[in-house]
Amino acid sequence: MRGTFDVSGRKVLISGGTSGIGLAMAEAFLDAGAAVTLMSRRADVGQAVVADLAGRGAVSFVAGDTGLRPDCRLAVARAVADMGGLDTVVAAAGVNKRCRPEELTDEDWDWVVDASLKGTFLLCQEAYPQLKSSGDGRIVTIGSMMSILANGVTAAYASAKGGVVQLTRSFAVAWAADGIRANCILPGWIDTPLTQGARRDMPGLDTMVTARTPVGRWGVPADVAGTALFLASPAAAFVTGVALPVDGGYSIRG
Repeated sequence: MRGTFDVSGRKVLISGGTSGIGLAMAEAFLDAGAAVTLMSRRADVGQAVVADLAGRGAVSFVAGDTGLRPDCRLAVARAVADMGGLDTVVAAAGVNKRCRPEELTDEDWDWVVDASLKGTFLLCQEAYPQLKSSGDGRIVTIGSMMSILANGVTAAYASAKGGVVQLTRSFAVAWAADGIRANCILPGWIDTPLTQGARRDMPGLDTMVTARTPVGRWGVPADVAGTALFLASPAAAFVTGVALPVDGGYSIRG
């Protein structure tokens, strides 16, 4: 019988797993004894990451775009072939376009929504038969504080990430009888390549985030990784449909 927080032996597919939060989660799962298949669009980056992680455990890579069903289908098939099964999906792929709503183009909207919302749906739907057959399937999606807050320059991103929360809740209700638990992590301001661009483009952001966050600092990807391990572990067997902020208290400030 597994220990309460034991994820050793789990078979984990992580989209967006080659940088930022996704990479930190991959490292954490490997260090905890899980097998991991990474999915991202850039084959060169993915192969380099796998080479770096090879000494930490059983890790493989498949190139693909989560916004395309054939790519998601291939990723699931490769994960099953490489790991001998699949019982955990972590949907971490996402992009952002910072501009006012009236400036968004159709292409901008589709790029953001396809990566975060459509991609989460397609990947989890394609993985569903494997998650069900495992008898203990886990889905961990990545939302954002923009799932519950708002500003004037993230219309597409906030819409997509808000949708990810509701999609995850739908999975939780629909698939509970199949032994699948689905939960969403809402990261706050985490120091990643994605937010480094925001720091560059938004003067004063660094000071504002530190001042508003009760714990007094930006998050790091490892802060989110530990939450993902918890949600994939036996400790979260009675946790489903939850949207869990990991933001140092940022979202509770009025």
